[in-house]
Amino acid sequence: MNQEPQARGRSAAEVFDEVGARYEEAFADVPGQLAALDWLVGSLPAGARVLDVGSGTGRPTAERLVRAGCEVTGIDVSAEMVRIARERVPGARFEQADVRTFEAPEGGYDAVCAFFPLLVMDQPEVARSLTRAASWVAPGGAFAMATVPGDIRGLDIVWMGHEVTVSSLSAQDHLRLLEEAGLRVVHHHTAVYRPRGRDAEPEEHLYVHARRPA
Repeated sequence: MNQEPQARGRSAAEVFDEVGARYEEAFADVPGQLAALDWLVGSLPAGARVLDVGSGTGRPTAERLVRAGCEVTGIDVSAEMVRIARERVPGARFEQADVRTFEAPEGGYDAVCAFFPLLVMDQPEVARSLTRAASWVAPGGAFAMATVPGDIRGLDIVWMGHEVTVSSLSAQDHLRLLEEAGLRVVHHHTAVYRPRGRDAEPEEHLYVHARRPA
């Protein structure tokens, strides 16, 4: 959940600069995300090039992939998240970048993962960003994502003590856009997760695993 919101809300960079390491504490053990990482690790050869969109503190995603021998690049709009990730996962490369303007290298990546980076933006941007991220998966490569699904546009909420404006797409629209981008969805499911913390509210999560045909 690490991209720029609509103009009336605070930017995601501002919010996540303040949330910092508390994000990892609240979302340290999301079962669906850990299962997606297990799937990725089992799908990729050592040395695979992986892009982590909305990389946050670098844990658990980049850390797990580095341990598996992957060459990991993480991007995040928050300078503070990038700073923390560089300290906690020195084996990966992190840069401050926005999925909406990031330019992938020629040939793309063997895998792209996007765990909750497309929520704090306008709904059309969610669709465009999902399509862009999917386009970076090389032939034979893998894609794993998670989000909070729903046909939502410009909803003002309080999240981890911060007022943010969020948007999303239905589960069906996520799956359709990935298929239209040339990926084959091999697994998807929804689950409810309660983040750690006294004020945390349960969230419905959508998880998707997909592959690009070789």
